[in-house]
Amino acid sequence: MKSFLTVAEKPLPFKALLIMKLTLLLLIAGLHVSAGGLGQEKLSLHFRKAEIASVLQAIEKQSNFRFLYNDQLNSIRKKISLELREASIRQALDHIFAGTLLTYQFMENKLIVVKEDRVKPPARDITGKVTDENGAPLSGVSVNIKGSNRGTATNEKGEYSINAEDAHVLSFTYVGYEPQEATVGSRATINITLISVAKSLENIVVIGYGQVRKRDLTGSVLSVKSEDIRKTPAVNALEALQGKLPGADIVRNSGSASSGVSITIRGNRSLRADNGPLIIVDGVQYNSIQDISSNDIQSLEVLKDASSTAIYGSRGANGVVIITTKRGASGKPKISASSYYGISEVAGYPRFMNTDEYVAWRREANRKITLAGINPNGNWTSDANDNLLFNNIELANINNKVNTDYTDLFLKQGNQQEHHVGVSAGNEQTKGYLSLGYYNENGIIKGDELKRYTARLGLDQQLGKFAKAGMQLQFTYYDVDQRTSPMDEASKISPFSLPRDSAGTVVLSPNNEAARWNPLIDEEPGIAYNNSVTQRTFGVAYVEINPIKGLSLRTNLGMVFTSLANGAFFDKNSLLQRGTNSLGSYTSGKARNTNWENIITYNKQLKEHNFTLTGVTTFLQNNYEDATAQGNKQIFPSQLYYGLANATEGISIRSSYSKENLVSFAGRLNYSFAGKYLASFSIRTDGSSKLGEGNKWSVFPAAALAWRISDEDFLKTSNTVSDLKLRISYGITGSDAISPYRTQSSLTRIPNAFGETPFPGYTFSDTIGNAALRWEKTRAFNAGVDIALWNNRVTATIDFYRTRTTDLLIDRLLPPTSGVSRTFQNIGATVNTGLDIGVNVAVIKKTDMSFNAGLTFYTNRERITDLLNGVDDVANEWFIGHPVRVSYDYRKIGIWQLADSTQAIANKQLPGDIRVHDKDGKGISSSDREVLGQLVPKWNASLNLDFRYKQWDMNVFLFARYGQTIEYAYNGRVHLPGRENGAVVNYWTLENPSNDFPRPRTTSSFAALLYSSTLQYVDGSFLKIRAITVGYTLPKTFTSRFGVSGLRLYASGRNLFTFSKVDDYDVERGGSLINPMTKLVVWGVSINL
Repeated sequence: MKSFLTVAEKPLPFKALLIMKLTLLLLIAGLHVSAGGLGQEKLSLHFRKAEIASVLQAIEKQSNFRFLYNDQLNSIRKKISLELREASIRQALDHIFAGTLLTYQFMENKLIVVKEDRVKPPARDITGKVTDENGAPLSGVSVNIKGSNRGTATNEKGEYSINAEDAHVLSFTYVGYEPQEATVGSRATINITLISVAKSLENIVVIGYGQVRKRDLTGSVLSVKSEDIRKTPAVNALEALQGKLPGADIVRNSGSASSGVSITIRGNRSLRADNGPLIIVDGVQYNSIQDISSNDIQSLEVLKDASSTAIYGSRGANGVVIITTKRGASGKPKISASSYYGISEVAGYPRFMNTDEYVAWRREANRKITLAGINPNGNWTSDANDNLLFNNIELANINNKVNTDYTDLFLKQGNQQEHHVGVSAGNEQTKGYLSLGYYNENGIIKGDELKRYTARLGLDQQLGKFAKAGMQLQFTYYDVDQRTSPMDEASKISPFSLPRDSAGTVVLSPNNEAARWNPLIDEEPGIAYNNSVTQRTFGVAYVEINPIKGLSLRTNLGMVFTSLANGAFFDKNSLLQRGTNSLGSYTSGKARNTNWENIITYNKQLKEHNFTLTGVTTFLQNNYEDATAQGNKQIFPSQLYYGLANATEGISIRSSYSKENLVSFAGRLNYSFAGKYLASFSIRTDGSSKLGEGNKWSVFPAAALAWRISDEDFLKTSNTVSDLKLRISYGITGSDAISPYRTQSSLTRIPNAFGETPFPGYTFSDTIGNAALRWEKTRAFNAGVDIALWNNRVTATIDFYRTRTTDLLIDRLLPPTSGVSRTFQNIGATVNTGLDIGVNVAVIKKTDMSFNAGLTFYTNRERITDLLNGVDDVANEWFIGHPVRVSYDYRKIGIWQLADSTQAIANKQLPGDIRVHDKDGKGISSSDREVLGQLVPKWNASLNLDFRYKQWDMNVFLFARYGQTIEYAYNGRVHLPGRENGAVVNYWTLENPSNDFPRPRTTSSFAALLYSSTLQYVDGSFLKIRAITVGYTLPKTFTSRFGVSGLRLYASGRNLFTFSKVDDYDVERGGSLINPMTKLVVWGVSINL
């Protein structure tokens, strides 16, 4: 039933009758408004050039409000454009009637009477207060009457006063905040809450070749706030997000200063090809994400499902990470600066045997044991035989209680610091952003250091009414020192040795042990240098033309120029060369990556139908070349890695070049009806130079549907459900992530000679080309739900997915009879099935205090479903029905005991040897090996707690990984003959019949011992307090006196505590003893001017 009144022009008596009817209705309504329920219904309105009458009809359809008005009024036929989300009825009507003579009055039963007021009221003083989203007053906010030069500004309490008329629209603008407008109407006080640009951008999500509102998303996309990235100090933005992205598994590779991170999104799909996601920075492919300072990032999105990534075709098979950097903003210059300095130390490192333990181990290894034939030829029975086991220097040191912990001698405190300043400025025509940054990390081992210098410039220029152009330019300079890891040697060298002589000189081979070398030697001047310098210039330029409304034509050109140089010199006495000849080498390389894309976008609104069409062409080219020279035995060691032609031995030179191209065409349609029925369809075709003739091109389609249930009438008035959306998608993506020229066979040079005359010979390399290589393809299904409850106090996103990858690009082993060893071929398939969950709860949400809890959970079941001829590939440890990376070995069940001597001997073993599971009871054979565990977690989860009280803030972040096995190198650091030091373990002796580790013996090395590899498999699950941060923001009433709009002091700890089943070791490292993980405590300040 329509509740508005339609009349034609009638004589005066009819108009009088109409007035009488309206008056009667007003009297019946009691001329008052029932306040209950007016603010409970929230409206979402999206109109372009629609008549006000049509807008009012739309409000009636999505609410319980009814309007009474004369549709012959001129103002009711005025066309307006409107974009409102979750607005109250008053806010909606103030926007709709702004700039008209229309006024409204609430009656009973949600009836609203609309009429024209042709009597212009006099101007009067309007007062109010402007605050930010946290309720803090904003001083210096510009308050202007729209369309005039009249205006004022808020004082330090955020208060203002301005003389305005009812029909005037007040405009509120402030640098760093979204502008707002408010119609004066009948109000005498207008209070405004400005939303920061960062907060506003939270409602906008960047997707492939465009951006959409969160409410209009059809795919599975994660959006990260810029402040969340900066909470954890790290050289790499992805490392700072570890555990915060459901569906993404992020691990730091090591504790080295120059270590990178590994990221996989929704599991490993490929067996040999790259499983890392595509990185897009400002619309251009850019794999060096570590170049981008967290302070320069405006937003970061992770595209997970095929409907989101298929627009990138072959490049999006493993997910896409999109980074948008900061740009300039109109208004007075805004300066931000941040600085922190911190101390790092090893997060956990197991100790090795001390003197007493090592002496006991060597004695036991040589102990004579005739029982059960264990070691009848041993030569040690008591301390009197020590002279048979230790040389004179060793005996003297043992008697003098020498006990050197070499690991402790070179592990030290490291430090990390970063300093950054950014300037944003501009006007309506020109906007610019400039930043400078410096990052330095000294590792926990001397000689391990990274320095990074960054400079960034962004410009955006409006070119008339219909065009704009801009550019982003970044220069990054790395200076990295690396050291040959001393960890391995330190674990083996005898503790009863002295690292330095009485004069303080480093002893090259303590105790004259020929096999051991002093791990401290590389810290001496002139002994070892390994320096890398990388310079990278990243530039993006664009031109965008908007010839007609809704149509955008844009061209992007991105270029990345990289040059690198590595110089290394190792003296003959260095840890690497160990008394042989000195070695010098120099490698230089350069890369050029070109990314040219043309994008056409057309948006059209037809009543409640909205269409967005996108077309893309892409040309991508990567070029790389390098050259390496090296030589041994330089005449003057001071030449280091220069003058290598003067080296007296081992002079060699080699160079390489590679080039690859990708050409693509793509299209996408985004459609919505009434803002609640959403659909997205895309198709892309890629042509890759890396694949075989006839297989270079392939097509990658995708589709997604979404339903905003919360916009339906039956949920619209719900006080519980604020938002509810169902999503479903399916798509195909591809991968050509192998190195170029795999379709071709290469030649290898073989030196030959006829007598004294040398000549070159050539043969095919062990890896032959395969001209039939084709695309690896992934078919992905995703179903998800987004829900918000109790006015967004609780929000959650849940996604279920299943991906199947076929035609895997793997390097297949070939039989020896072929004359070659391997080739690349499309073989096999994998399946990943999983669940992503992200929940956020605003536990406390008040002006002076807030408490927010965020929980993520991600589980993925990864398995191989097909291999060559449907048979397991044991050589590569690939097994159908299991994850890509597994531990495959015999299952250790203990140590053979004396009581089991007969059975041990039957298995060609002795008491004190490792005992493994005999699955069929017929004796141990290769068929008894099994998959012991997976090297990827079964699930990971995180809990993020944010607490704010007035000026104080605190963040606690916990992260857990469960169900992964690691191959713990420490358990393999066991030297059975006792000629080198090793791990502290519970080993078998007659007096200590342990079931943990085997008996020491001189008759076998550890590697030669049956089933020794079974000792290294341990549970790598862990719970980690990843970060704790406490900060204090000085009151603006104080800092504004000095021209400072914001100043925050903070202290933060990273990787502070780890709980696992492995003692004194951070299992995130994955089992390696080289470059252990570190923990860090920093103190910092951030300033905004």
